Amino acid sequence: MSSLQRDVIVVGSGLSALLTANYLSEHMNVIIFTKSSKNDNNSFLAQGGVACAIEHTDSWQLHYEDTLAAGCYHNEEDAVELLTKCGPGELQALIQNGMQFDRDVLGDFSLGMEGAHSKRRILHAGGDQTGKELMEWLHSKLSKKVLMVEHETVIKLHVQNDQCCGVQTLNSNGERTNYFATKVILATGGAGSLYPYTSNNESITGMALSLAYQAGATLTDLEFMQFHPTMLSVDGIAVGLVSEAVRGEGAFLQNGKGHRFMEHVHPMKDLAPRDVVSRAIFQELDNDEKVYLNISNVEQFQTRFPAITKLCTKHGIDLKTHLIPVVPGAHFYMGGIHTTVHGETTLQGLYAVGEAACNGVHGANRLASNSLLETIVFSKTLADHLLAGKVISHHLFCHQTSTDKIDTDLLQQRAVPLPSKEEIQHMMMKHAGIVRHEEGLVELKDWLELFQPYCKAINQLTDILQIKEIETIHMLQLCYLITEAALQRKESRGAHFRSDFPVAKESWRQVRILHVQQRESALGKENEIDEYNHAARDAASFL
Repeated sequence: MSSLQRDVIVVGSGLSALLTANYLSEHMNVIIFTKSSKNDNNSFLAQGGVACAIEHTDSWQLHYEDTLAAGCYHNEEDAVELLTKCGPGELQALIQNGMQFDRDVLGDFSLGMEGAHSKRRILHAGGDQTGKELMEWLHSKLSKKVLMVEHETVIKLHVQNDQCCGVQTLNSNGERTNYFATKVILATGGAGSLYPYTSNNESITGMALSLAYQAGATLTDLEFMQFHPTMLSVDGIAVGLVSEAVRGEGAFLQNGKGHRFMEHVHPMKDLAPRDVVSRAIFQELDNDEKVYLNISNVEQFQTRFPAITKLCTKHGIDLKTHLIPVVPGAHFYMGGIHTTVHGETTLQGLYAVGEAACNGVHGANRLASNSLLETIVFSKTLADHLLAGKVISHHLFCHQTSTDKIDTDLLQQRAVPLPSKEEIQHMMMKHAGIVRHEEGLVELKDWLELFQPYCKAINQLTDILQIKEIETIHMLQLCYLITEAALQRKESRGAHFRSDFPVAKESWRQVRILHVQQRESALGKENEIDEYNHAARDAASFL
């Protein structure tokens, strides 16, 4: 197994990863790893745009208030202030560097309206292809000093003396390589692919969050998964996102009987916060109704939304009927690796940014189009923080921690075979989806506990398994933590809705559930290692 040394390792290929790497590359030696291709990420799929208070009748204070309201006041207010106050300046810097957003005939920015915003403040590019336009522009600007390695998956974080000092990767040829660095940055996106209906790239399984947890970093707000209300539904399958900007331009929801059910659900009707709209659609679907997005009021739909038009045409949707069948799907993870606004995690040497991180900026429900702004602002704050305290080690004394080999002669026949990705997704959607309750969550937790031996032995199993099994175990670990958090939060707030506790409780306001791996104590180390090896044998029995 070979080893290589860098100053900074960035994991991920989306906007947060590339922006951070580009900022750092002038002063540090940076390498990027992505388990798929450079285009396989959520940033390329982003349709709506970038929310930013740049119009003269708008203000960062209004944007701030909208973000808090959408987040059900579970937000970290300092993070929200930084996002909304610094956003205009950081966005202008991108524009001055050549990024082009759509403008009207007068040359002013063509600003869109989206759900839960009090003003038109959404900048978009290429109509409904903002993410793609941003990523292509950034690829053209990316420093040649940044080395990007595609199709190589990070499967382990190296930790020595309570400091993250590198990663281990596994490539498509089954080759494992150790890379060491003083700084490791996780910018891998969220965890939408834990669910069968999702707007996320299929590679977004939350594996990096589980890796961080296993390494000793704290995770938080895991119960808050946002479901986007409108994904194109074809034969019961969600095949792509239909941007909230469509409703911002006048489209409305109706059921199969033509009833506009959002009229009496929320004062903002079809432009209510995403969690509200998703639950309303879920209720209609639960009553065996079909749900459609009626686009009859949208002027020049095909010109304004070329990507959505192409998606509908591809799947045989006749836009002349003005009805697009929709279903909610997992879209954005408010939870993640617990960080400061500078991207610092609770594990020294490990940083996180973008959707993988949770600094509390989105609260319990993200405001529409704040995700791209988050990547732009917090990538810069992270890079500035690292450069201000720049320490470049040309030779880092860090070695791979050895693990005991699994004793194949003493395998215990108690573990169950690993489930398929589809089984995990089905169980998560059924019991930890848009609407949850204790009975279902307990059933899900009991099912997930069957696979805990794998999770407890993951460090050993990583040395012998292939990527599909490793990823499955990390999915199971994250699902277990999500389920625990959903059970603990006995209220409904934002994207977390409990039918047995259907209202928000003041006692839970600003309360965050933290998850941290228990560390070995000197007194109990021997017993814990015995239990660890026993778990490893249990899990290995079906491999």
